Parts: sequence; structure tokens; C-alpha cells
Amino acid sequence: MGADGRDRRRALVLCDPRPTGRIAAGEIDAFTASLWHIAAARIRELVTDAGPAYLQDSRAVSSERMRVTAELTEQHATALESMLAVLRSRALDDRRARASAAEIATAALVRGRTAGDLWVSIEEEPVVGAFARLRADLRPLTRYGRLDVQFVEPPVDGRALPGEVAHAARAIVRGLVLAMNDQAGVGRVRVQWDCDGTNLLINMRDDGPGDVDADAPGVRQARSRVDALGGTLTLTGVEGWGAELAVRLPLDAPRAAAEPELDLAPREHEVLRLIARGLRNRQVALELGISENTVKFHVAAIYRKLGVSTRAAAAAVAVGAGYS
Repeated sequence: MGADGRDRRRALVLCDPRPTGRIAAGEIDAFTASLWHIAAARIRELVTDAGPAYLQDSRAVSSERMRVTAELTEQHATALESMLAVLRSRALDDRRARASAAEIATAALVRGRTAGDLWVSIEEEPVVGAFARLRADLRPLTRYGRLDVQFVEPPVDGRALPGEVAHAARAIVRGLVLAMNDQAGVGRVRVQWDCDGTNLLINMRDDGPGDVDADAPGVRQARSRVDALGGTLTLTGVEGWGAELAVRLPLDAPRAAAEPELDLAPREHEVLRLIARGLRNRQVALELGISENTVKFHVAAIYRKLGVSTRAAAAAVAVGAGYS
């Protein structure tokens, strides 16, 4: 018994998967499956009877898990783009290219395995520190790629950024820089951060043709991140002079005010709710009694309507909208 009088006993059951003379392999599988269903039923019962405090904690943990997953995905994409830039560089011979690519991959692995680097952003980050992390993420791409990224430092006395704002700001800039890198005619991008005490102000300009598509995946994803924090994103382009993106992220925006209204069909709401719970397509199909191909169709429609391209990003939007 625990201090609160509740039963704290746990049971661990180990099953040898190898058949014996008396027990067939199929019987072992059936026994293990039965135990699993009993445990799953008990978990569902506990969740159903859970109090508000437990549900709030569970939702907070799920939200943080989605946030960390989304950041890891962004960092992974940046590392891959940087390695491709190195391997495609004409300024490096094969030996130096391989060595530089290996160095980038090693650094990416270290960042991915250092949990403290992620958890520190849960609280607050100095604005100059958050900007320095952004520069470090993009340094390999700017060093070896064709894109010249110029950074304008934020004020050293700027207000510290809440963790979710610092994360969103880096993700927005990384995504847009990668999108600009793929755009024909863009050779230089300027990234500037500023802080007016109540907002983080991000300004990005390129020297491209000035015809950036507002519906491009990178821009849509950036807009969804901005909307989630109650900010604004303005895109302007002048033909022949380049495009400019201005982002304003409030530093004090409460999470509750950032919950978006998702324009989805009833079945898409059901699929997204299960995605937010971590279910894969086959599990969603079993839960809803539909085919896996139908689930894939709904998932594709959800991605399109939410302006996301990954399962983690869709789940993050769902959690932010109150799905559980």
C-alpha cells in the first residue's frame, strides 16, 4: 500500500517464447496476448476513472513529447540538408567532404542524444542564447551550401524568451531557410531577430525573384506555428527584388489562447484524435473499423488541411487544440 492507501502492487510476467514438449508456440502467443489485453483493459479503466489533476498532467506530458519530437525532426532535417550541401560542394575534394560530413553527422548525434539540451528550453532562454543555437544549427548549411545566410544579432539586453517561443522561432527560421535554399534564384538570405519587450520580432529577406508562394509547405508550416502562439506572419514580395517575411511572436501568450479551430470532417477529427494518442495507421483502422487505405486517405487530407508534412507535427497541432 502507498501512503495514500492505494494499492501499489505490480506484477511482472516473463514468458519464454520457445515451444516445449508440453506447450506449443501458439499457446504461448495466445497466453501472452491475453495478459496484454487484461493490462490494456486495466489501463483504459484507470484513465476513465482518473481525476482532473492526472488528466492535466498526462496532457502536459503528451504536449511536451510532441514538442520535443517536432524539434528533433527539424534538427534532423537541418543536419541532412547540411550534409548534402557538403557532399555537393565543389570547393571540397572527396576526402575533405567525407570528413566534414562525418563531423556534421557526429554533432547531430550528440545534439540528438543530449536530453538536457532539449529540456533546458522548457523554461526560459536568453534571446542571444536562443539565437546562437539557431546559428549553430544552420552553420554547416551556410558554410558549405550555396545559400549565404546573414545573421543580424538581437539586442543583448533583450527579454528572455519562454521555451515554447524560443523553440518555435528556431523552427520557423530553420524551415523557411531550407525552403529558400530550394528556391531557384535565391543566393542570399538575411535573418534578423529583435525584441520590443512584449514580442519577439523576426525578419527574413531574400534576394530571389520575389514570387514566394504563400501556400508553399514551408510557409504554411511556419504560419501554423505562428498561429499556435497567437502571433502574426506577413509575407510580401516585390518582383525582381526579393521576398520579406515578418513574424511577431508574443512572449506572454497563454497556451490556452493558442488553441486553433480545426476545419476537419467528422471522420478526420476521429483519425487525428487517435494520431494524437500515438496510434499508427493500422491501429487507427482497427479502432475505427475501417481499412488501412482509408486511414491513409484521411491522414493525407489532415496533413493538407493543417499545413503539416509529418505525423509528429499533426499530433502537436492536435494536442494544442485540446485533443486527448
